[in-house]
Amino acid sequence: MSDDFFAPPPFNADDALQRAQRELRALGLTAREGRFERQGLAVARVVLDAGMLKAGLVRRIVRTPEWQERTLKDHAALRTFIADVKRRLASTGDQDE
Repeated sequence: MSDDFFAPPPFNADDALQRAQRELRALGLTAREGRFERQGLAVARVVLDAGMLKAGLVRRIVRTPEWQERTLKDHAALRTFIADVKRRLASTGDQDE
């Protein structure tokens, strides 16, 4: 048995991609052409690249998005990305009303 009992499980990019897609759909986003959209406007994108995830989040939800790119190499980074998407959706939801 390993000496490091409390070590997190190894990062599996395939499983993380599926989890990210599931979580983004649960937020009410629609998957289209590799992007996740809300009311036809791009919000986020997640793709598998060389054993890690490449994720993008728009700065503002507009017709021509400006992407903030990041690389997700572990589960903590994935949780942070999903939390950032939730915050972005919440802040734009307040402006829509």
